[in-house]
Amino acid sequence: MALSVASIALSSSSLPTTRDSFSGSWTATYLHLPKQRSVKVSAGKGVSSVCEPLGPDRPLWFPGSSPPEWLDGSLPGDFGFDPLGLGSDPELLKWFAQAELMHSRWAMLAVAGILIPEWLESLGLIDSFSWFDAGSQDYFTDTTTLFVIQMALMGWVEGRRWADLINPGSVDIEPKFPNRKNPTPDVGYPGGLWFDPLMWGRGSPEPVMVLRTKEIKNGRLAMLAFAGFVFQAIYTGQGPLENLSAHLADPGHINIFSAFSSH
Repeated sequence: MALSVASIALSSSSLPTTRDSFSGSWTATYLHLPKQRSVKVSAGKGVSSVCEPLGPDRPLWFPGSSPPEWLDGSLPGDFGFDPLGLGSDPELLKWFAQAELMHSRWAMLAVAGILIPEWLESLGLIDSFSWFDAGSQDYFTDTTTLFVIQMALMGWVEGRRWADLINPGSVDIEPKFPNRKNPTPDVGYPGGLWFDPLMWGRGSPEPVMVLRTKEIKNGRLAMLAFAGFVFQAIYTGQGPLENLSAHLADPGHINIFSAFSSH
């Protein structure tokens, strides 16, 4: 179940992006937020100085539907989906866009970090891999020390990201060269020599939007895949590749329905 989603997440860069209406713009509808102001503004203003907004004929999550005014096609992965109107506040919309981007990147790392070690274990290259009980394993130091180190490092990184969100470009570490133009500060997409050495994100506006749309679509699928991995681990006690092998061996009896019926 989840592996099929993960495989799409890892390979959907080959899918069409400018005419694909599969994904909607998820604006964190699962968050419990205070009542929003009904502000009708263009979210594209100030969100990105690199991506050119898509035209009014852009693909929508539901063909023939009318997108809300604040989803004007300027955000990567904007397919006009915001039924609860959570993005009507421009400041909250910026926050939602950045939160989704960060969750997507973490989810893509998580999916790769689950599938690759399990595959290596099946080849006999590593021993006793199990992602869902990795926290109970013995490492080079105790868990308290690891927790403190992680909190310090993540706190520093997230603090800088928050500062960049409040004041774009304020934490820029791009080296300055007299004969080289530095990238325009763009929150969530640092680019430059450290984060874009191949200069993929410095093309014309349309290719940049295409690349960013591919990233967010892969990230959305990866978030779904990780949620599937969690439920698989709870109900079967196995990893996604083990579940896939068992399903392929007997698809009629080993599937999502048998997983629920056995508990």
